Amino acid sequence: MPETAPRPTLEAVAARAGVSRATASRVVNGGDGVREPLVERVRRAVEELGYVPNQAARSLVTRRHDAIAVVVAEPETRVFADPFFALQLRGISKELTAHDNQLVLLLTEGRDDHARVGRYLAGGHVDGALVFSLHLDDPLPALIRRAGVPTVFGGRPGWDDGSGDDAPYVDSDNRGGAREAVRHLVGLGRTRVAHITGPLDQTSAADRLDGFRDVLPDANPRLVVSGDFTPAGGERAMRELLDRCPDVDAVFAANDLTAAGALRVLRERGRRVPEDVAVIGFDDMLPVAEQTDPPLTTVRQDIEEMGRLMARSLLRNLDHRDIPPQEDAPSGVVLPTTLVRRASA
Repeated sequence: MPETAPRPTLEAVAARAGVSRATASRVVNGGDGVREPLVERVRRAVEELGYVPNQAARSLVTRRHDAIAVVVAEPETRVFADPFFALQLRGISKELTAHDNQLVLLLTEGRDDHARVGRYLAGGHVDGALVFSLHLDDPLPALIRRAGVPTVFGGRPGWDDGSGDDAPYVDSDNRGGAREAVRHLVGLGRTRVAHITGPLDQTSAADRLDGFRDVLPDANPRLVVSGDFTPAGGERAMRELLDRCPDVDAVFAANDLTAAGALRVLRERGRRVPEDVAVIGFDDMLPVAEQTDPPLTTVRQDIEEMGRLMARSLLRNLDHRDIPPQEDAPSGVVLPTTLVRRASA
């Protein structure tokens, strides 16, 4: 077996740069108080020697692990099948990578997983957490609060753990986007407009239902059918809707996957889209919206940007954790949505 060359030490870096070990340590670990010429000498020595800091030792100095937990409150079968999560994770990953932080992905399948995630976060393995796809009865917010981990949530908080109103979050204008979609359908002359909801224990789905009702407050309750943000849920809900109200002439689906399932059932039942039934989704996930038959009119939210802003907000909070927040500083960021018109409506 060939001998492995010894790893360069911090002492070797200091000797190469002609500085003390303490000075080399401050530069390597991002400390202040070192003159720029010395900083450059240390950085050059690090590069020449190929020195890699020991993360455990570095954490003792900086009190940072440079690792962020991303907690998705969904089972892995849902996370890896839904492009929404891939887009949000891509935005998070890009921002964390740009700041030399590691992403630690944690998924929850059931109550045992909630306890496991709570223990992991309380164990001091990460600097903070990004959490999304929460349901109203989810114990995670309370577990995270007890763990004392800085956290940013994806989606408007809707739980009551004693701090929900102040929890930092990033969301899209779900209610406003839904209003725009329904107004578009009404503007097309459609008079029997239905809504297939998402799971109403999630604030995004509840807000989209509220947006539908803002425009059509007197809509027949039979025109509102429950879905679950999946294609199978869209198919089931569309069949139920056609059985209830055969003369439906428009559908606002709570997301693109739901709309894709609804389109399949409409085609099976011989309904032309958009001539007989106009359909609008929500998300504008291009792998879905551009490949449906016909291409889907939908409400666009910038999912990747939501992930990026979540990560940026958390990293900013970590860098300024010793500075008390301003009383008038908003706890949430809400991104605008836009209607993207294609052939389905």
